[in-house]
Amino acid sequence: MPDSAESDLHHVKPFVYETPNVKALHFSISEVQSRMQVRHPDALDLEYTRTMMGFLLFHPAPRHLTMIGLGGGSLAKFCHRHLPRTHIRAVEINPHVIALRDSFQVPPDGPRFEVVRGDGARLVREAAVPCDVLLVDGYDSSGLPSRLGMARFYDDCHDALEPGGVLVVNLHSGHHRFDILVDRMRRSFDDSVLLVDASDRSNTIVFAFKDRDLADLRRGALRPPQGLDGVAFKQLRADFAAVVTALAAQDR
Repeated sequence: MPDSAESDLHHVKPFVYETPNVKALHFSISEVQSRMQVRHPDALDLEYTRTMMGFLLFHPAPRHLTMIGLGGGSLAKFCHRHLPRTHIRAVEINPHVIALRDSFQVPPDGPRFEVVRGDGARLVREAAVPCDVLLVDGYDSSGLPSRLGMARFYDDCHDALEPGGVLVVNLHSGHHRFDILVDRMRRSFDDSVLLVDASDRSNTIVFAFKDRDLADLRRGALRPPQGLDGVAFKQLRADFAAVVTALAAQDR
């Protein structure tokens, strides 16, 4: 894993664009990596991040959650606030992104939350502690790193999950290798894969299930996770509905 000053030179420094209401993380002015509401720093402001939280319909009480890609910490902050019994580990390879964690009010490291600098693909491959949920949103200044789209990576994600675990991947819908990436996930997860378009229509969220059949998930009654507080449920209600609709459409 990179830890030297020399390796820092290979990572692009992001910049922060701020208005009175919004703070955003950018690598280029044309693309937003992360966005935070200044008055509600724990809210999920980008549509696709809310869709990614649909994993709660399938795994409502994860003990261990790993996320690849910190960005401005939107998912990390939301999970830290609303999943108080979950240990969260966020893996970020770019030290310049990690350096902005205080600017985006990412919680300090503690007993149930940590930010780890490292290569997410390597960390998953060497994972000593399996996780229940694995969130992958590891875009850099050039887009999706090739190592986060390899067949070996998705095999390693499968192996890093506990039985019944869920992999959640954010893909840009227009990615030139979109179909190849989805096919690789289908192979690694025995075709137990669900695609859900985020409401912004520019992102597709892929849910891949370990040792769980989509037919069994469809037959189950998907309900809002018990214990999820009202603030979180209000934010996620429409996105939960989109996930349920996509799952039902698999029968058609």
